[in-house]
Order: sequence, then C-alpha cells, then structure tokens
Amino acid sequence: MSEKTYNVLFLCTGNSARSIMAEAILNREGGTKFKAFSAGSQPKGHIDPTVLNLLKKLNFPTDSFRSKSWEEFARPGAPELDFVFTVCDNAAGEVCPAWPGQPMTAHWGVPDPAGFEGGAVEKAALAADVMRMLNNRISIFSALPIASLDRLSLQKHLDDIGKPRT
Repeated sequence: MSEKTYNVLFLCTGNSARSIMAEAILNREGGTKFKAFSAGSQPKGHIDPTVLNLLKKLNFPTDSFRSKSWEEFARPGAPELDFVFTVCDNAAGEVCPAWPGQPMTAHWGVPDPAGFEGGAVEKAALAADVMRMLNNRISIFSALPIASLDRLSLQKHLDDIGKPRT
C-alpha cells in the first residue's frame, strides 16, 4: 500500500519570492509524501531575481517556477489540495477562493525579500534568512505524523509552526 501524497499550496500576494521559496523547499525535502505548489492573489508575473539567484546557488531546479494566480488552483481540474499556507500577511487577510478538497490552512508569515528596499547585499541576506525560516517550518511540517493525527490536533500543530519563536 503506497503512502498518500499530500498537495500543498503556498500563497503570497505577488508569488515572486516567499511562496516560490516554500514550494522549492517542500518539493525537495518532502520526497514523495508532498507535492508543493505556489500562487499569488496578484501575481507579479516574474520571480524576484535575488530569490532566483539564491535558489540557484542552493542547487534548486528553477526552470519550472513561474508567478501565477491562485485562481489556477480553484478551477475544475486543479489538484485537490490538502493544505494551504499563507506566507505573507497580505494574503492571509484576503478572501481566498474555494479550494477543491477543503484543505487545512495556516498562516506562516515571513518577511518579504521582494519588497525589501535597500542594497543588494542586505536584500540577499534577508532572502537567505527567509529561506532559513521557511526551511525550519517546512522541516517541522514534513516530519508531522499527519495520517495519525486527528484534524483538531493537526490544526494546532499547523498553527504552532507559524508562530514566531522567542
């Protein structure tokens, strides 16, 4: 009997940085247990160059990344989603489409490298820090015994992952 593959959608407003990073991390770290996607409510139409360079530097395949609308995942024929995570505060406050599959949701907000105003070195450092934050959260998520948790317990774990650490 094969293990279920969970479909996970990461959302951010522009789908040019944080959600792309999260998609890359989970698709690498999640093995066959997860299939990650990303989208935005107002996609910018391109991937932030600093984020793209960081992903390449970390040996992530980048050819398939594109900035796309979350509407693609609400249409008939879209993958049935098991989880939807917002990684920016703007997307968390927006009214999302009705997702196929009634996925579980949580907010895992992190700073926005694409919106950073400052020098290239500082922006690259912020992107690397955001990558680390997302990697930590996704590592915790991917290690959860999802199939053995009831929905209420799983929701608490998902919410806790997004809480800032002190």
